[in-house]
Amino acid sequence: MIDVNLSGVWKTVKAGVPHLISQGQGGSIILTSSVGGLKAYPHTGHYIAAKHGVVGLMRTFAVELGQHFIRVNSVHPTNVNTPMFMNEGTMKLFRPDLKDPGPDDLKVAAQFMHVLPIGWVEPVDISNAVPFLASDESRYITGLPVTVDAGSMFK
Repeated sequence: MIDVNLSGVWKTVKAGVPHLISQGQGGSIILTSSVGGLKAYPHTGHYIAAKHGVVGLMRTFAVELGQHFIRVNSVHPTNVNTPMFMNEGTMKLFRPDLKDPGPDDLKVAAQFMHVLPIGWVEPVDISNAVPFLASDESRYITGLPVTVDAGSMFK
């Protein structure tokens, strides 16, 4: 978990930064974390630690690279309708009271995590946040964790 979700981010950014700096035109780096990088959930300590680490990297890179006009931000999704969330293990984690929980059972349980009455967001909802952060319209936004979370940070 740490290797991919934290060390992989570190290695990727460190490999790409010299190219951005050498271009002399600034740029934007957008890291993917999770709402789990901003709060904690039970039974997921390894994941939570890695995603909190991504937030630390984002903030550190924002400070280090700002002098080159390289902005660094992160995107923090809630539950997303992908196999990482829509699987038997997650369904049992959310509904341990049921023998064979399904997607409808998961949706009901997951809705309690959000202010908006949904169980999860779609992948496109996450990708819609990225072009803005990559664009010149966000040229002075750096070091910001952007949540796409249906209000889960308020719960």
